[in-house]
Parts: sequence; structure tokens; C-alpha cells
Amino acid sequence: MKRPSFRRSAPAASRIRPDAGGLRAILAQPLVGAGAALVLFLASAAVLVSVLGDPAAGYPQVRAAVTGPAPQGWRAAVNAGRAAGTELARPDYRLTRSAEPPPLSTATDALAAAGAFAGGPLPPAPIAGVSRRTADGILPVIGPGGLSPARAYMRPFKASGRSRVSIIIGGLGLDPDLTRQALETLPPQVTLAFSPYAPNLQDWINKARERGHEVLLEVPMEPEDYPDNDPGPYTLRARAQPAETVKRLEWILGRASGYFGVTNRMGERFVRSPEGMGAVMGALRNRGVVFIDSGIASGSGGAELRASADHRLDPVLSPAAIDEALLRVEASALQKGQGLGIAQAYPLSLRQVASWAAQVEGRGYQLAPASALSRIR
Repeated sequence: MKRPSFRRSAPAASRIRPDAGGLRAILAQPLVGAGAALVLFLASAAVLVSVLGDPAAGYPQVRAAVTGPAPQGWRAAVNAGRAAGTELARPDYRLTRSAEPPPLSTATDALAAAGAFAGGPLPPAPIAGVSRRTADGILPVIGPGGLSPARAYMRPFKASGRSRVSIIIGGLGLDPDLTRQALETLPPQVTLAFSPYAPNLQDWINKARERGHEVLLEVPMEPEDYPDNDPGPYTLRARAQPAETVKRLEWILGRASGYFGVTNRMGERFVRSPEGMGAVMGALRNRGVVFIDSGIASGSGGAELRASADHRLDPVLSPAAIDEALLRVEASALQKGQGLGIAQAYPLSLRQVASWAAQVEGRGYQLAPASALSRIR
């Protein structure tokens, strides 16, 4: 192949003629043609960005500096417990003995008299008849009268006929400041999910119930990148035998009392295990406990004691992104009568959810606890 010759010649201005043939000759030169293509590409990209918005909108990202304390992880909580000498020790529960749990109607009437329907306090846990002391702690059980822990511990709810919207805030209990912020700023209709590794977990749950919040307990499940990404001790593993899965689940369930259901902490790999999910759903069903997932298990089946979140609210930590996700929860409620969103206890998430919750009923929705969207009623 003959190499192109780059010889010095007269200045370019003297050689360029304003005719099409001269222009084609210039663009035919390799370096000039490549440069023109690059300019055209960048100009096209700029136009597309201006029309379509952020070109990286579909990718995980963090856009805002989050002010306030960052939520602690389970390792910090466990280390704090060890320093205090607790070592994830079981709390000493004191059960009020009764021969039989009250009928559901009586329990509901008692809650109504206490003002729970209007946002008043829920009874402290454990409630006699729906708990049993075991080597793994106090475990939920269905009472002799048929009262399940789900019904005993869920927040009372009366439908208004409006589309229902619900929010779950997860990761609570690990960071005292953020947990207090959630309790002090969120309305009682917002469901709170606590980490099983939180120090003083039972105290936090009873404080939440005292403020009218129903409670979920987080269950760590194996993510795709386990063990690099570790949800914590006693994580449910995808390849474990069903008996081992149930054993680990019961260790988590025995950490505290007063939750109407559980939710996953991570778990993208675990929920694809039919044996693992079958063992979990069977154990929870036998104990009368609801499973509400973050949306990753919406296709795993289960006709009862189930719900799945429609939207994660804070994969992108910016006010605009969280507000947009909350609007998608409202859109889901308009389409199918109910919408459920889930967020983590980040300072920004708590502020945006609190602001939204104060206004959403003025737009014609009913703010409801997450149990009102599950299949237990």
C-alpha cells in the first residue's frame, strides 16, 4: 500500500476554494475526515442530552451529599454490643401468662379503645398467647384461639375507599440518632423495619409501637456478591439445606418480639432458590408471620401472608430522585388501588418521606400501614 505523502505546501487558505469539489477533497484527507466525524458525534450527543436528559439515568449513582450521620452497619452494632458485654445476648422477656389469647374482635376493640386507630400507641410486646419461649428466644406462634402474631401486632386499619399508599423504612435500630429521627418525624402509618443486630432491639420495637408504628424484622439473605457483601450473622444461604435455613431463620426471629412480619435484607441470590424460599415461607406461614419483600421476590409466589414493594425509593440519594419514586408509588396506587414503597433509614430519605407523608392524603390518597396491603386481612 502506498503511504500518503505529507509535504509542506502553501498555506491552507490559499488552496481552499469555495466549491464542492474542493470541500470533498479536504474531507477526503484521513485526519481531517476523522476530526469532522468526532465533531459531528459530540454535537449529536449534546443535542440528545439536552432533549432526553441525563444519559446515565439508568445506571446506579449517587448525586447528592447526604448531610447528617450515616447509618451504621451490622458490624458496628455487633462491635458496640461486644464492648458493652452483650454479645448479641437474648433479652430477658417477661411474658404475662394467660390460658388463651383474646379473640380477634376483642383485641381489635381494645386497640380501638386505646386510640390506635387514631394514631395512638400500640400495646407493648410480647403479647401473651402469640409467643413462646425457646432456646432461640421468644418465637412467634399462632395462639390456641387462632390469633396469629400478624393480626396481633399489625396496626389497625379502616379503609376509606381511597387508593392506599404505604411506606416501609428499613435498617432501623443500628444508628440511635437515625432511629430517633424516624420515630419523631414519621407519622404512625409508616411501617418501620428493624435490623436483628440492633442493640436494645426490644426497647426500640416497643418505642416504635408506643408511637403507633407497626414493625417488621429484617432477615438477612444471601446477595449476588456474598460474602464480599455480607448482610450479617446467620444470613440465609441459597444452597443450604431447608433444615439449616429454618434454624437460621428462627435464630433471627428470636431476637425480639412485636413484629407482624419480616422483610428481606438483600437476598437477590437467595430468593431464586426454590428450596430456600419454600422453607422460609413454610416456616413463616406456620408461625402466622407475614413476609413483605423489597420487590426482589415478587415473582416467587405465595398466596397468603405476602406482599411485595412496588418501588425502591432511594437507590439514588437526591431529593428529586426520591420525590420521583414517591410519585411512582402514587401512580401504582391509581393503577391497582394500592402502592408500596421501601426506603432505607438515610437522613435524606427520612426527610423526604416525612414531607411527602404530610401532604399525600391532601391529594386524595389514604396513607396506610404496610400490613393493609398484605394478604392477611
